Parts: sequence; structure tokens; C-alpha cells
Amino acid sequence: MESEKTSFRLVFGDSPTSKVLDFLIDNQEFDYSLTDISKGAEIAWSTLHEFWQGLVKLGIVKKTRKIGRAELYKLHLDNPLVKKLIEIDMLVSKQLIQLEIEKQRIVV
Repeated sequence: MESEKTSFRLVFGDSPTSKVLDFLIDNQEFDYSLTDISKGAEIAWSTLHEFWQGLVKLGIVKKTRKIGRAELYKLHLDNPLVKKLIEIDMLVSKQLIQLEIEKQRIVV
């Protein structure tokens, strides 16, 4: 069952990369295995592997630890690009909230 579109995905679309970035932005406090990321982002594990190393090389995600054979990752919050993505996500959310408030005023 696919979740409702978030503000991030309304702007950046439903590509697998957008879904992964959206999941990681929404859950930036935690680290996840690739299996958990693919499930949380609602994409196939094999699809995630097609572009994951690119996110690592760009410094968008970083490995935090290893548990058994599983490597855990999270957003690299010190990366300027990640900071901008989070900022854009917040701006879009605020804009959509404002539009909804204005729509509610018109209805009332």
C-alpha cells in the first residue's frame, strides 16, 4: 500500500531516489540498513542498489555503524547539499500548509 505523497515528493516526484531522500529526511535522527531503507521508501532492494553508491559518493548519506553483516546509514547532516534539501522540504511544507489554511478560510 503506497503512502500519501509528501511535500518533498510533490515537488521532486516519485522516482526511487526521491522516495529514498524523502524517507531519510523524514527519519533523519535514525540510521537504517539498506533493507529498512528500501522498505521505508517503498522501493525494491535491487532498485536501491542501482543508485545507493552515488548517494554515498556525494556524501548525502554516511555509514554510521555495522550490526552483524548489516551496515547502517543515515543522512549526512553536515553536508551542505543535505542541509539545502532539508531546507527545501521545510519551505515546501510551509507553503502547502499556508495554501491549505487559505483554502479553509475561503470555505468558512
